[in-house]
Amino acid sequence: MIFGIAGIIISLVLLITLAYRGVPVILAAPVASAVCLIFSGAPLLASYTEIFMPAMAGFVGSFFPVFLVGAVFGVLMTVSGYAESIARTVTGWVGSRSAIAATVLTSALMTYGGISLFVVAFVMYPLAREMFRVADIPRRLIPGTIALGIFTFTMTALPGTPQVQNIIPGQFFETGAYAAPGIGLLGGALILGLGLLWLEYRRAALIRKGEHFESIESAPIIGGSADDGSSQQLETLIPANRVFPFLPLLTVFAVNFTCTLLIFPTLDWSYLADEQFGEITMEERSGLWAVLIAILAGILVLIALNFRDVRSLKVGFTDGVKRSMLPIFSTASEVGYGAVVASVAAFAVVRDSVFNMGAGALWTSIMTTSITAGLTGSSSGGMTIALNALGEDLRAMATADGTSLEAMHRLTAMAAGGLDTLPHSGAVVTLLIVCGLTHRQAYKDLGMVTLAIPVVVVLGLAGLVSVVGSF
Repeated sequence: MIFGIAGIIISLVLLITLAYRGVPVILAAPVASAVCLIFSGAPLLASYTEIFMPAMAGFVGSFFPVFLVGAVFGVLMTVSGYAESIARTVTGWVGSRSAIAATVLTSALMTYGGISLFVVAFVMYPLAREMFRVADIPRRLIPGTIALGIFTFTMTALPGTPQVQNIIPGQFFETGAYAAPGIGLLGGALILGLGLLWLEYRRAALIRKGEHFESIESAPIIGGSADDGSSQQLETLIPANRVFPFLPLLTVFAVNFTCTLLIFPTLDWSYLADEQFGEITMEERSGLWAVLIAILAGILVLIALNFRDVRSLKVGFTDGVKRSMLPIFSTASEVGYGAVVASVAAFAVVRDSVFNMGAGALWTSIMTTSITAGLTGSSSGGMTIALNALGEDLRAMATADGTSLEAMHRLTAMAAGGLDTLPHSGAVVTLLIVCGLTHRQAYKDLGMVTLAIPVVVVLGLAGLVSVVGSF
């Protein structure tokens, strides 16, 4: 048993090390799985084909449509010129001198509108760079500013966000994308407000030290990343149409809201209990289906608005399909690794130790999700690993101790968006590469707004919910 526990720890360290050194997770996760299995004495080949691969395939089967349409939608928003138009419009509203707030709000709007996180990063960097140059804000703050808009409150906290991190908990807790709206809105406001305060404080502090936009040298910008599978940044292929650039995003929000809260609850879903549909419930799939329909509706609106340029939009479809592949398979590979770890005998000891702490369903869910997200460097992968292993037990525990499943959905999702941005995170590495900066130059601020602040907010909200209940 000692060797088995040591194998889990060593495999986790290996996974983190390989990811930090730029080894693709698709390769790193099977290697780390093999190390875990060797130490536990489990059969390698059988575990790979009968445990690792089914878990990986299950994640792809459940969430690939969302990754696909999200990437396609994001690329179409870019090639149509709508993304740039939205960015410039928001900048006009906020003011070019408020480059930090304008960048955060624009990034957040795109993320909450259903555009893939990594696509938003590629779209926002050149726009943010120009705004920061004009305002003479130190360039090292660009990654943290973009990250605050895309990797925090719009990814996990705001009710209804179409990002996959908000969909995953519903698969286990039978909750919808709008679960615990009060908690989500308060948490989102706190993360946004504290994040902006930190970035503005850092801007003033760096300027007092004499640092300006061009004070540091950029690292070489490597085209693409291990997370999006592209080799170059997106280009606008269609002249920007400034008429109704927000309409596709508003369509995603409106359709998601309408399906989740108005249409789906009124329909007859009794046929889902049939064996051919897996004997599921509407609550298990409503969040996924609503987001899928919403983004598809956004794509159709975008095509309709650019019908004359539909041939040029074909480039967006092709690029979007390519950009959806590596993110989904990278996350799925981490899920496969988690399934392997959960299958070894030593994991049962670890699991029982966690549940015997007596922390309650809410705190147990938060802690396990945070730890696995941090170890894997992935919010969606870490949350899926934790809930695949413990989801049923957590749900039963919540029912027994009267914990709101909606509150657990919201805080579990938010917990996944904390330690996931440790330095080895693929999202962090990708964003720094896009911005042409190093960890040493920019991680301090990125880590503060995406890790330290969200973790503190989640702990505070969990304590509040433990006292007053869900809201």
